[in-house]
Amino acid sequence: MSKENDPSDIEPVEIAEPLRRAIGDRYLTYALSTIMHRALPDARDGLKPVHRRILYAMNRLRLNSTGGYLKSAKISGDTMGDFHPHGDMAIYDAMARLAQDFNVRYPLVDGQGNFGNIDGDNPAASRYTEARMTFVAEAMLEGLNENSVDFRDNYDGRLTEPTVLPATFPNLLANGSTGIAVGMATNIPPHNVVELVDACLHLIKTPDARDETLVNFVPGPDFPTGGIIVEPRENIVEAYRTGRGSFRLRCKYEVEDLGRGTWQIVVTEIPYQVQKSKLIEKLAEVIQLKKVPILGDVRDESAEDVRIVLEPKSKNVIPEVLMNTLYRNSDLEVRFSMNMNVLIDGLTPKVCSLKEVLRAFLDHRRDVLLRRSQYRLEQIDHRLEVLAGYIIAFLNLDRIIEIIRFEDHPRAVMMQEFGLTEVQAEAILNMRLRSLRKLEELELKKENDALTLERAGLFELMGSEDLQWSKISEQLRETKKKFGKNFEGGARRTQFAEALEVEDVPIEAMIEREPITVVCSKMGWIRAMSGHIDLTRELKFKDGDGPRFAFHAETTDRLLLLGANGRFFTMGASTLPGGRGMGEPVRLMVDLANESEIVDLFIHVPNRKLLVASSAGDGFVVPENEVIAQTRSGKQVLNVRGDVSAIVCLPIIGDHVATVGDNHKMLVFAVDELPEMGRGKGVRLQKFKDGGLSDARAFNIADGLTWHDPAGRTRTVTELADWLGKRAATGRMAPRGFPHDNKFT
Repeated sequence: MSKENDPSDIEPVEIAEPLRRAIGDRYLTYALSTIMHRALPDARDGLKPVHRRILYAMNRLRLNSTGGYLKSAKISGDTMGDFHPHGDMAIYDAMARLAQDFNVRYPLVDGQGNFGNIDGDNPAASRYTEARMTFVAEAMLEGLNENSVDFRDNYDGRLTEPTVLPATFPNLLANGSTGIAVGMATNIPPHNVVELVDACLHLIKTPDARDETLVNFVPGPDFPTGGIIVEPRENIVEAYRTGRGSFRLRCKYEVEDLGRGTWQIVVTEIPYQVQKSKLIEKLAEVIQLKKVPILGDVRDESAEDVRIVLEPKSKNVIPEVLMNTLYRNSDLEVRFSMNMNVLIDGLTPKVCSLKEVLRAFLDHRRDVLLRRSQYRLEQIDHRLEVLAGYIIAFLNLDRIIEIIRFEDHPRAVMMQEFGLTEVQAEAILNMRLRSLRKLEELELKKENDALTLERAGLFELMGSEDLQWSKISEQLRETKKKFGKNFEGGARRTQFAEALEVEDVPIEAMIEREPITVVCSKMGWIRAMSGHIDLTRELKFKDGDGPRFAFHAETTDRLLLLGANGRFFTMGASTLPGGRGMGEPVRLMVDLANESEIVDLFIHVPNRKLLVASSAGDGFVVPENEVIAQTRSGKQVLNVRGDVSAIVCLPIIGDHVATVGDNHKMLVFAVDELPEMGRGKGVRLQKFKDGGLSDARAFNIADGLTWHDPAGRTRTVTELADWLGKRAATGRMAPRGFPHDNKFT
């Protein structure tokens, strides 16, 4: 090698470009690769590259639906080595999904072995399972060897692969697709092939048909797991018109009569893509957390078919009420979102309507028809050329034999003497001796006439658009016959129904009314003991803990809890833990902050009014109905900041309020002076030079003010003129005998 050609002497070249452009160009390349070659399906055959390559590899391995099975490891290995240079597990997972009849409406792979189940279990390793193509996959590949589609080089240029499959049925909508690309995604539900073919036939007859008309043929998705679609028709029409929308899908259930007025609900079909095992876990959690008190038990009795048994807590429950409650609290009802984002002609991503997707398929079928017709025409022309040579040979058989026997270059001599083409001469030379029998000449002429007639028909077909669509309609009708009533699983599985919303029944109405005693300790451990026990009896608590609240209630009651942070929390008495142990921390049931103490815990009384006040002496009246919280995070009612905290929550009983401060001064004023609010800081109740509010009480002034003295005796003062004043006054020292802790109780 000369010195000037030595690579070691070549100076490296640095290419400078802005970081923004460098990153942008590379990210755009990655995005386009993801969109076109991984995530989005082709509108023509409904397949992503990995699925198309799997089917093509299986076709090359001759894994027909009537043939034998082959190890999945061999299939995924060939696919990876020849066409899809990615992980073999990714390829195997994609192939396994094509074999799962609970995921794919019309499986393209016939699997033998463990290919997963509806519970969410993964397939066995590829070395343990075997597979072959299904009858449906063969329909996708029909005509592939007849130049019906374009081929391109594989990743290393050794082989070629199809850019799209011929697809005799609209697989994109039939089996659906799902994928996440860069900046876009697709989610297409499966449909019924017979309905899709009917829509295609209508679109051929009426090219300007509207999406609303096509929905008459394709009323909605047809999920492999069945279920019931309860989405209004106008929403379905709008979804198919725009390519975006969603469908409410419910389980299918039956009510089984067990005799003596008892019954149970049996779920036989669950919504699409809901894992049965996780659904059972969710229903068990609903029972454990008592979110649906009327649900007593759930059992999975599934074998080959789905059978989930739901037992009510009481036979008096209405089945529709129970199911309607479960729809809101579990995956017995889901919403399937549709986003028909597909690649048009394998290049352009677009969100398509139902009509656009069907039109893309029909245009593809026309291209396939024309290419197959052209391929057949070329075959006929070649055969007619050979037949013409055969006929000449039979008419001059003796001379042909003489030339072959005695000439050194028989092909050139025959071509010169009889005007044969090179193809004809070669065919005559390759003719077998048994073809020289007498009847062969008649058969050749018969075949020649038949091919000539077929050739004329093909020319007519390729020159007439009407004949082409007529031929496509004929092919679609044949497809409809294959996938119709006689095809296993051809009938529609998902039904339609109107969402009959049962009137909401309050939780209290679902719960059996039973007496309980609510006990809450100083540290916030709460429990519900059966029956109304003696409140003075000694109860067990954890070491260092003691009693704080204890009152009689019923399981249908709702409890209100006020935290020192001014938030109200709502709990159902029926959801409290049992009284056998020490209970559970109330902070596990509601989101009460650890630094916030419990101010009060009591039974909710509808339409009652409460006085809430802070340690700073501010407060207001709030309707009790407005402090009910719908979530465990509670509802902020009394606004407090810094060191100020909520300390008073009492029902408004009577016409006056008495307040007492840390300075032992008391003030009595009319309830009418307090504003009624839903939330806020409130107004000043009593003025303090130092300290703050200690306690308050509402009472009827005519009955006098009552409190408990240090000895536990009840004392009542009726002459309150010395303490009566306007709200926000300073007040006077409390009456003789008032507790030194400045508390009324």
